[in-house]
Amino acid sequence: MILKIGLPKGSLQDSTMNMFRKAGYSINISSRSYKPSIDDPNIECLLIRAQEIPRYVEKGIIDIGLTGMDWVIENKVDVVNVGKLVYAKQGLRPVKWVLAVAEDSKIKSVKDLKGKRIATEVVNITKNYLKEKGIEATVEFSWGATEVKVPELADAIVELTETGSSLKAHNLKILDTLLESTTVLISNKESWRTSWKKKKTEDLFMLLKGALTAESMVGVKMNVLKKDLEEVVAVLPALRKPTVSSLSSDDWVAVEVMVEEKIIRDLIPKLKSAGAEGIIEYPLNKVIY
Repeated sequence: MILKIGLPKGSLQDSTMNMFRKAGYSINISSRSYKPSIDDPNIECLLIRAQEIPRYVEKGIIDIGLTGMDWVIENKVDVVNVGKLVYAKQGLRPVKWVLAVAEDSKIKSVKDLKGKRIATEVVNITKNYLKEKGIEATVEFSWGATEVKVPELADAIVELTETGSSLKAHNLKILDTLLESTTVLISNKESWRTSWKKKKTEDLFMLLKGALTAESMVGVKMNVLKKDLEEVVAVLPALRKPTVSSLSSDDWVAVEVMVEEKIIRDLIPKLKSAGAEGIIEYPLNKVIY
């Protein structure tokens, strides 16, 4: 049996390939093909724009796909949301669709959009937002380079941002956030009802999520005198209790734990001061809970 998966072409492509690699899969992409090869004989990959993946999944052309929750909403599709995989082009965080105008624009709030023109890739999301606010405005589809359309071609834009730096570079200011989105794994409903495909999808999701979790964590090993163990353990912000193993010397134990990478530079000096020795930090490929 074959599970057909849609992989996002474009901004998410590199980070997606890296996530699969850490999950244990090797994917090779030919510059002339939209069908990458993968070292799993039961998986077939297709490289497709994230915007289109929800439609192909709903129709059953592909069984599952990685796309943004924003594109699931925008395409108004009926699919199974297997789960979130929080990653983006530049980091492990959600992205936002924001309403933005020129820095010197007379538009100061959503109410000022009445009768104005808004350019965006997410026409349905924008129209729903305006409807909720009770504002009538013209929403035009933008094929790209949306930031440069203000103010000559549009009065405002609804654009995707991860850090906001691109908007600032184009002298734009954010008035509101319409939607916060993350990458999700979605499945065709009929595929989800097929037991083999469902199990294969669930296993794949578990490995991908484990690879993402490992991105923000590191493992730490150290040797500790038994008399200092309580003090060392007290400074460890572990998700679980640390593993403590006996050493050949009766006075010493080995301590191992996983911690968030962002705290490691502050943690290691504290461990050293508490009596830990031979401290080793190492990367993780997958963390499965």
